[in-house]
Amino acid sequence: MLHVNPWSADEHPRVRVSVLMRRRANPSAWQAWGFEVLQVLPAHAHTPEQDRGPDVARHDGLEVGLFKDEAEGYYLNLSSGNPVWFVMWRQDDADPSRAWPEMVTLSYHEAARWLDAQERVDNVPLEAAVAQWLAQYT
Repeated sequence: MLHVNPWSADEHPRVRVSVLMRRRANPSAWQAWGFEVLQVLPAHAHTPEQDRGPDVARHDGLEVGLFKDEAEGYYLNLSSGNPVWFVMWRQDDADPSRAWPEMVTLSYHEAARWLDAQERVDNVPLEAAVAQWLAQYT
């Protein structure tokens, strides 16, 4: 179950999440390490059994807020037929075996801006409860 603060002091609904990422050695002839976002979970949720292991990292402490000026981006995400979490992540230049999520959004437009800035962005399916929460806001 997703626990959200529907109206915080600054009137921006928000939710705290964790991101699961998997690392793979030598995914291609050109890369020593590859990464993929597996799942976005409520911050308090347990990591699913199938997503545990030495090459799966859980990153806690991320917050997703909703803002009125992103409403069209939320609508585009919801109306796509397959709404998703968008996760922007970075890989360590000094140690390419390390990567972490920087930000998470539900806005199609915000994710597009990240991609325009040459950031790495993955998406993973949005749970029905979160999609309903987002639809109520939008």
